[in-house]
Amino acid sequence: MATGSTSVSTPVLQATGIHKSYGRHPVLRGAELTVAPGQLVAVVGENGAGKSTLLKILAGTQPADRGEVALSGALGYCPQDPVLNGALTVEQHLRYFAAARRLPDMDRGRELVRLLGFERYAQSAAGELSGGTRQKLNLTLALLHDPDVLLLDEPYQGFDWETYLRFWDLVETLRARGKAVVIITHLVFEQDRFDLLADLTGGRLTPRTASREDRRAGA
Repeated sequence: MATGSTSVSTPVLQATGIHKSYGRHPVLRGAELTVAPGQLVAVVGENGAGKSTLLKILAGTQPADRGEVALSGALGYCPQDPVLNGALTVEQHLRYFAAARRLPDMDRGRELVRLLGFERYAQSAAGELSGGTRQKLNLTLALLHDPDVLLLDEPYQGFDWETYLRFWDLVETLRARGKAVVIITHLVFEQDRFDLLADLTGGRLTPRTASREDRRAGA
């Protein structure tokens, strides 16, 4: 099982024995993952390894053939391809999602727009936005209700360098507040940012490195 080496907290997300096949092609063969509050986790694998399938199962948007997923708290999910209405503006997306989540105001949404640096596009239709800005809106909507667990599929695709740095500042703020973040990626830069890196190969998750606390201590 892929777990952090130092956490003793009750997991906020736990996947056990996850199996998934498409026809006769097995993709996941007993994948397991345990995530504690405040943990930053990277699931790394080649294209076709089953990363997005695993994330969809964790998010509850796709069923597993076998296995269990246990979640404690609210979930935020940011798929690789933004699910946006091209005719709606950024502000309209925020309003509709805030209403769907029964949020009392728009404060969190506007704060996230400011933190990610795309305030000037508030009245722009999503269909007119660049890929990077659409991804910023996608991330904002996933975070709008302040989830306890955030699942991100290749989240920084299309980000420029400034946005990339803003993204990591935001992630560090979430971690400091005890939020768990799971990032699916085929490449990992700045490995020291993560508490746990797990390779998805052969349908299973295998820890690649020690936690960042151990690495920073010289372990």
